[in-house]
Amino acid sequence: MTKIIVTAAVTGAIHIPSMSDYLPITPEEIAADAIKAYEAGAAVVHIHARDPKTGQPSSNMDYYKEILRIIREKCDLVICTTTGGGLGMTKEERIKVVPTFSPELASFNMGSINFALYPLAEKITDYKFDWEKKYLEFTEDFVFSNTFKNMKYFFSTMNEYDTRPELEVYDVAMINNAVQLMNEGYLKRPVYLQFVLGILGGLPATVSNLVILHNYAKELIGEFNWSVAAAGRHQLKICAAALAMGGNVRVGLEDSLYASKGILAKSSADQVKKVVNIASELSLEIATPDDARKILGLKGLNKVDF
Repeated sequence: MTKIIVTAAVTGAIHIPSMSDYLPITPEEIAADAIKAYEAGAAVVHIHARDPKTGQPSSNMDYYKEILRIIREKCDLVICTTTGGGLGMTKEERIKVVPTFSPELASFNMGSINFALYPLAEKITDYKFDWEKKYLEFTEDFVFSNTFKNMKYFFSTMNEYDTRPELEVYDVAMINNAVQLMNEGYLKRPVYLQFVLGILGGLPATVSNLVILHNYAKELIGEFNWSVAAAGRHQLKICAAALAMGGNVRVGLEDSLYASKGILAKSSADQVKKVVNIASELSLEIATPDDARKILGLKGLNKVDF
């Protein structure tokens, strides 16, 4: 069996600082969380940037530059930069990280969805920053737009810089989208799918839904590499199912703020350790960053611009 790739998504653009004091905010904190995840067994880290003063998701390339610099100095992690960015960012803001840094891997959202966080606003009574409540409430009338025209623009940019797309698949129809763009020549093999479950607006995080996504992708695409990410309390159980199915897994504070029921994770490494332990119990070998490069067909650290 192929070695298992563990990805850590260390900060994201979903959770707000008021939800956890452990959510990394500054470039230094985000990089440190990524390095801890590497030390715990992660081969890939998924990177967003935030304003270091307010914690708001940011498209500032200077913040990304500092994050990438620190990680590169400390370890050989595969860095998967976001092109989802923060909710409400323009497509130009979202894709800018690719031509700026030419990363090995970047997220690629495979279609449009209602990406809803607004129910979380009612659960928080004490906000640290003025932007946070508005950010959550805004999603009640928000569509995370990834039209075919925009996806072609993103694919063309990634192909130009030899950045491998990690296809974020929130629902079954997005597999159809991937096949259409393969047929048009934008999406090239090897294909890497990240099934994302548990977002309000996408498929719920159940094992049966994971199986449906995997089997449908197998029917339409044939050979592909895949991983799974699940929101909140579903994180570890869905990852355990994916490991049993032969898939790769993603954990991290972007997807869940908790290490276990009622206990906040102090870093993404807390969750990485748990999923590595589950893999060990299943007699699965954990991939190193160089293993992940070979499995995913990445260009290598010597061809990035950071």
